[in-house]
Amino acid sequence: MLIVANWKCNPKSLTEAKKLFDSVAKGVKNIKKAEVVICPPFLYIASLGPGLKLGAQDCFCCGGPFTGEISPLMLKSIGVKYVMIGHSERREILKETDEIVSRKLKAVLGTGLKPILCVGSKSKNQKQEFKEIKKQLERALSEINKNEVKNLVVVYEPVWAISTTKGGKVATPKQAEQGAAFIRNNLFKLFGKNIAQKLRILYGGSVNSRNIKEFVAVDGINGALIGAASLNAKDFIKSVRKS
Repeated sequence: MLIVANWKCNPKSLTEAKKLFDSVAKGVKNIKKAEVVICPPFLYIASLGPGLKLGAQDCFCCGGPFTGEISPLMLKSIGVKYVMIGHSERREILKETDEIVSRKLKAVLGTGLKPILCVGSKSKNQKQEFKEIKKQLERALSEINKNEVKNLVVVYEPVWAISTTKGGKVATPKQAEQGAAFIRNNLFKLFGKNIAQKLRILYGGSVNSRNIKEFVAVDGINGALIGAASLNAKDFIKSVRKS
């Protein structure tokens, strides 16, 4: 199982970040069945660890004269192993297009880092939701070949089920299973059965210690992306234990 913590724009200070990181590292130290990755804000990454794998919440597609941006190679140089790409908040709030996501994904794979590609929709209508996910996958992976894709992780992120979404309602395990199956079927069409079966698909949408067991028990789901609940060390540790 792969369990990823997305701290988003939290916590407020490096002191708090270190305390949270160290608490989680200590709590999951002897749990061998799960691979745990912490994705803190850029500012804290170099100051955390050792004890857990580190991921970044985003990156730019390249280095050079791009004010305010951070490249995959910079992240790799400070020990980052994973990079989140295309999170729903960046697509919705920062207006990231599928083309931007595709460029970032290509850049991350080119450095040997492992991208965590988030796909999902605000629509509760499954037909419309899956139509949008199909488009996101096809456009994001259009420039990726079979040799590169082996390091890819995909997150089924139903935006309508995220706790910060107005009127958000947690998805059922059956809905998560259907979403993951749809994603894997599209990966099969793009890269073939052997590759599609090996790629990890996570569920992300209001996951916490109370419901994670139901989601990771679903056939075809290989872990979880945890947002708000990852800021509570005790709850996150419980989530890892139950995964």
